[in-house]
Amino acid sequence: MIHLIAAIGNNNELGKNNDMLWHLPNDFKHFKDLTTDNYIIMGRKTLESLPNVLSNRIHIIITTQKHYCAPKGCIVVHSLEEALEITKDQANTFVIGGGEIYRLALDKADVIDLTRVDASFEDAQIFFPEIDMNKWELKHKEDHTADDKHKYNYSFETLVRK
Repeated sequence: MIHLIAAIGNNNELGKNNDMLWHLPNDFKHFKDLTTDNYIIMGRKTLESLPNVLSNRIHIIITTQKHYCAPKGCIVVHSLEEALEITKDQANTFVIGGGEIYRLALDKADVIDLTRVDASFEDAQIFFPEIDMNKWELKHKEDHTADDKHKYNYSFETLVRK
């Protein structure tokens, strides 16, 4: 199954200046729990925004740069189709961003794992594509309230293609 996994604001905001707009430790744990021991597909800029290569995951990097030198252990491809061909026999593959990669993968996805952050971010530059809820069904929702480690209310949602 192909999963898109993202944290988005009220207006589908993803980030600014190649960085996240919020810090939610439980979202990082949720992301890790879902993606560990799986392939993760991302664009070059998303890879470069990470502090390190993420442990216990196989990274596939999509870039148009012909001679891109990715960190050791990463697989470099030049299209989403190439990435999906590599992962075709995997039970679960996760597309982790950025905005353009999500747009390319939306029609191919079986599941969308969202963290919805209950806030709007006027200065966002990167956005998740619009989700046509006529094509998706909400299968699970888990609400969380802001606390001393989480500035915003948020929810974990799982959407499955109808």
